[in-house]
Amino acid sequence: MSPLRLLRTLLIVAAALALGACRPQGPWQLNRIDGLMPDLSFAMTDDRGRPVSAEDYRGKPVLLFFGYTSCPDVCASTLARLAGAIGQVPGGPDAVTVLFVSVDPSRDSAERLRRYVGVFGPEFIGLRGSDDALDALVRRYRVTYAYGKPDADGQYDVIHSSGVFIFDGQGRARLLAGPNDWSAPIAADLKRLLEGARTPPAS
Repeated sequence: MSPLRLLRTLLIVAAALALGACRPQGPWQLNRIDGLMPDLSFAMTDDRGRPVSAEDYRGKPVLLFFGYTSCPDVCASTLARLAGAIGQVPGGPDAVTVLFVSVDPSRDSAERLRRYVGVFGPEFIGLRGSDDALDALVRRYRVTYAYGKPDADGQYDVIHSSGVFIFDGQGRARLLAGPNDWSAPIAADLKRLLEGARTPPAS
């Protein structure tokens, strides 16, 4: 088995174990990760070349996904699912932010990221960073990625985790959407997060 194929297999196994360890509780439809993952925190550059941090996106739910613009299938289909879910949420694009973190920053310039995520809606924002910044972020959320062997034209694939981390408006990790979670359950849980944000605490 090639190293890339082995890594792909390990990623699938790890994702299955993670999803099995945090089954939905109560009316939630996605996998709950309350207390299992740290709050949203990073320092990167957005798709307009501006330095940004997690604090810039407080106040509304944030969906965090790692991918790259040359991805042949998974990235575009995942972002399309998220766009479909957000379209079912009251407030739509104004209510949620999606952060698409490039695991291929050498090819994904800010302009390229902006064109790519812009197809899915104004709530989609591309992020890129230095190797150190990217490595710190993937370690924080236990994400794995690896580069394949370049072909004759210098092109290569990147194997990466496919989960979507969902944070509430305070930046707390709440939910994990897997590759088999379609728009409807994602939308249902986003609505619950938004309703919770609007509900005043009990006196």
